[in-house]
Amino acid sequence: MNKIASLIAEPEDIATPRTWHYLTHSKVMGIVWSALRIWLGVMWIQAGVAKLWGAENAGFLHNNGIAVAGFASHGVPAYSWWGSFLHGFVVPNSDWVAVLVAVSEFLVGLGLAVGFLTPAAATAGALLNFTYIMSGTASVNAFYALAAVIILATWKTSSEIGIDGFIRAYRQTHDGRLFKSALTHRTAKRSTPKVA
Repeated sequence: MNKIASLIAEPEDIATPRTWHYLTHSKVMGIVWSALRIWLGVMWIQAGVAKLWGAENAGFLHNNGIAVAGFASHGVPAYSWWGSFLHGFVVPNSDWVAVLVAVSEFLVGLGLAVGFLTPAAATAGALLNFTYIMSGTASVNAFYALAAVIILATWKTSSEIGIDGFIRAYRQTHDGRLFKSALTHRTAKRSTPKVA
């Protein structure tokens, strides 16, 4: 009974489970999550490169985005409102939507692979997966979306090995020094007597 009462107590009184803390703060798990992030980034880069410069280039960057138009008009959407969106918006605008998809896939992959703006890249990747799944393509999208959610949940440790981690480390060491020097400078200005 005490456990139930403690669960509905004040939120700040509830302790984080040790397992969750280990999964989100451990250096060992940081390597695992970083490997997952880099792998997912490489998968997105490959998809983007195929659309920008590879075999799928003609269907995305040329021919008025025929690949997107064909996908949107012949796919089996999960909901009728999504089908209406695909037919009413995506198909008529397939030329620029195709470019947006290709560039987005490449940038999401780049962001995840190098660990730059990791939460934004993982969110954008999950949204792309959501649109593909809603449009009737299962493929690897559900697994990619799950990986994106894991990266979002563990973004501080999953981006430790990456640009975000380097920026965080730099700010922790240098912001403290800057703050201390600004504080000493301000204190010195106040204590200096004014000469008339």
